[in-house]
Amino acid sequence: MDVPISGPILIEKGEQLAQELGHTDCKLSGGWLDRFKLRHGIVFKTMSGEAASPKDIDTSAWEETLQKILAEYSPRDVFNADETGLFYKCLPNKSLTFQGETCRGQKIPKERFSLLCAANMDGSEKLPLLMIGKFGQPRCFKGMA
Repeated sequence: MDVPISGPILIEKGEQLAQELGHTDCKLSGGWLDRFKLRHGIVFKTMSGEAASPKDIDTSAWEETLQKILAEYSPRDVFNADETGLFYKCLPNKSLTFQGETCRGQKIPKERFSLLCAANMDGSEKLPLLMIGKFGQPRCFKGMA
């Protein structure tokens, strides 16, 4: 699924369909939505990852070029790097507790570091993590009061 669908969108589309079928006074409720989702096995999930990639880009020419370039190097000389965020003050947002007891959370801290991870193609060399911090006074705000 490439486009996120919410409850209000389902209700609006249901009302549009009802009008097309001649039910001009149809007003769908949250209860209708709950029963519709239960009946059709629809659940609310968190979207994660980047699985939806561009489908209209032809990369075949680049793939051939890349293979030619990589053929000139040994796998130990080809490196890949990527950045990731480390939320160093975050605690788990789920916990085990006794039934009937209240389980209160806390505000999620936003403090994080950006880390750069890099390794070569055959895994024989992993570079030390590079931590990217924050400037106390970023250059982009130089001269502003």
